[in-house]
Amino acid sequence: MKKKNWKIGASVMLASFIALAGCGSNESSSEGSKEGSEGKKYTVGITQIVEHPSLDSATDGFKAALKDSGLNVEFDEQNAQNDPNNSLTIANNFVGDGVDLIFANSTPSAQSALNATADIPIVFTSVTDPIGASLVKSFEEPGANITGTTDTHPDAIPNTVKFISDNFDGKKVGMIYNSGEQNSIAQVDLVKKAMEGTDLSVVEAAVSTTAEVKQATESLIGKVDSIYIITDNTVVSALESVIGVAEEQDIPLFVGELDSVAKGGFAAYGFDYYDIGYEAGEMAVEILKGEKNVEEVPVQYPQNLKLQINAKAAENMGIEIKEEWKQDAEIIE
Repeated sequence: MKKKNWKIGASVMLASFIALAGCGSNESSSEGSKEGSEGKKYTVGITQIVEHPSLDSATDGFKAALKDSGLNVEFDEQNAQNDPNNSLTIANNFVGDGVDLIFANSTPSAQSALNATADIPIVFTSVTDPIGASLVKSFEEPGANITGTTDTHPDAIPNTVKFISDNFDGKKVGMIYNSGEQNSIAQVDLVKKAMEGTDLSVVEAAVSTTAEVKQATESLIGKVDSIYIITDNTVVSALESVIGVAEEQDIPLFVGELDSVAKGGFAAYGFDYYDIGYEAGEMAVEILKGEKNVEEVPVQYPQNLKLQINAKAAENMGIEIKEEWKQDAEIIE
């Protein structure tokens, strides 16, 4: 009798366990169906070349887009600390782990990811010249397994050059950049092209590490009338060194993105990196859901461009803000 009761009790307990397990599974599946693709969990590898506000903001935007989509995504976030070898190792590790998609934040990160895999979808952002960097064939038809958003608005550099030419007497513009970064070389060439037909010319100072940035900036003292820092990862990571020299020497410092204005640059035609990261995230959602293949998603330019001026930086660099600038620019303190 006791043996029979034991069997009945065991059966009841087993049935209860199965019922509870079934309820848990159904709840997860229901929640997953709300999250997309019937609860499938995706792993997305995030590779970023270095920490600085613009790239960090782009990564935040990307992750927000995935979250807003309702997809069930786990992120594996890695930073290469501005070392291309680390970047390639990160990409290879993502391939070995079999991630569902790689988000590459910067040109070196995207190049490493593309070198590591021809199969896993790659979505990039903060890439200045995706064609020149041999990432895509064209913006309209990127080809291969990669697409994304560029951080160069077609009008940003021409507008900056025109602003310098129209509003400042000096003609020599110093440019500090890492000559090993493809995106930087492309931007310097664009600046030179935009200066054609003006009295402006570029005085270059090349660096290879952040430790060289201050000395390179000091080498421009007495040779230039203004400084223009493009979206160079190495130099932007050490922007405080450039700002210090510009303030000490009363040299107007133009920068390539709005985060650098907030840090102390005088002015920039730019956009929010969060936005291009978010737009890249929306691309990733389409790809992960199977709505589009990578090669069907065109590369996108930033959608919004504005002139921003830092009033405190202007004061520190001996620049008087003109009334007409206030009509066209966003002035921040």
